[in-house]
This record gives sequence, structure tokens and C-alpha cells, in this order.
Amino acid sequence: MSGIRVHAAGLRAAIVVETRKALASRVMASTTVILVVGVGVLALGMLGAAASGDDQVLAKLGPLAGVPGWAGLVGIVLQITSAGGVLAFGVALSWLFGREFADGTVAALFGLPVPRRSIALGKLAVFLAWSALVAIALTGVVAFVGLVLGYGETDAAGFRELARIPVLVVLSALIAVPAAWVATIGRGLLPGIAATVGIIVVAQVAALAEVGAWVPFVAPALWAIAPETVPMMALLGVPAVPILFGALCAFAWSRLQLDR
Repeated sequence: MSGIRVHAAGLRAAIVVETRKALASRVMASTTVILVVGVGVLALGMLGAAASGDDQVLAKLGPLAGVPGWAGLVGIVLQITSAGGVLAFGVALSWLFGREFADGTVAALFGLPVPRRSIALGKLAVFLAWSALVAIALTGVVAFVGLVLGYGETDAAGFRELARIPVLVVLSALIAVPAAWVATIGRGLLPGIAATVGIIVVAQVAALAEVGAWVPFVAPALWAIAPETVPMMALLGVPAVPILFGALCAFAWSRLQLDR
């Protein structure tokens, strides 16, 4: 029992410290702005360009180009978020884990009484909490934009459309967790970012091969854009990604050696 209490205390201490690091980080702050404000502004821009008849934007929007009101706005936000969300979350994870090696602060962690696996789990806990806050904030921004555009109060169907935004944001954060493990193994930010790009490439290839519905890296985006094409059972496989790679990450941190 004392061992469990020690581990719980270590995890709490790690979460507190990592939260302070995240709050003071320009990388986390700028990523938050890009995901929340940037997506809202970009959606507004695409709506305006589509209304003006821009052929390139209309081609990119596809069937969404003719969808009015909340459904059109939410559809555009989902398209942007499905493409950029994983990249943004991967960059954030690469900073959370890779900066300890890039800045040379990892050596100081060996002198702390907190187990290093608790530090890794604390980083992941802070990341997941942050992604949930980003999901809520982005949904609030989109709701505000819709009201400003005069769409009025949404009905139950419109609310279900809007609810897909926070779900997609959180699922995108979950499938980006392998970046934390790769940043640890590669001992730096760039390996984590490269892993994130790899996830996006795999997702694109799987989607083109029309096997994406059952691939955890693809299912969230496909479900958000076209829910009828993805069985709900397929989404249940998504949490396996952070569970597996979170465990690998904690194990890697517990076995870290200062050999270089």
C-alpha cells in the first residue's frame, strides 16, 4: 500500500510540475491559438471565399460547398481539424517529451525523487487535459461564429453536428500519442514530429485504399466528415493507440540511461 501511495504522490507531483511547464510554454500557447482561433478564422475565410464563387475553394470543399447554415460551417471546421489537428497535437507532444533531451534538462530529472515513468505519465495526463480544453474552446468559437453569421439557435440535429467537433479534437489527440514515444526513443523533437507526419501519411494512404474505417489513425476523421461510413465499433479501437504507446513511453522513460 505504501508503494501505491508513493507512486500516486509521484504522479501528482509530476502533473503539477508539467502543468506549470505547459502554462509557461510558448509552444503550447501558440499551438492552442492555432487550433482554436486559427481554425475559426480559416473556416470563416473559406466560407467567404465559397460565397464569392472561388473555384479553388469550391473544389476543395466538394459537396460541402452547397451546404448552408450550421451543417456547412461545422463541415468545414471538421475538414480543417481532421487535416491539421493530428499535426498540431504531434508537435505539442514532441515538445513535451523531446525538449527534455533537446534542452539538456533530462539529466536533472534523474536527481528527482519522482520516478521517471511517473514523469512520462504526468506529461501525458497534462497533454490529454489540454486537448480536452482545446476541444471545448474550439467548439465555443465555432458556436460563436455561427451565431455571428446569423445561423440562429441550432436544433437537435445541428447540436449533433456541433458535438462532432470536440469528439474529433480529442480523438485526434489520442492518435497522436505515438509521437511521444518516438520523441523519447529518438531523444529529441524532430523524431516526434517525423512520427506525426508518418501517422498522417498512413492515414492518407489508408483512406485512399478505402480501408480506413477500421484503422485507428483514420477512423476519427472519416467518422467526423461522414459518420455513416464508419461503424461505432471502429472508433472503440482508437483508445488502444494511446494505451499502447503511453505504456511504451512510460517503460522507455523508466529505462532511460544517460549514455549520451
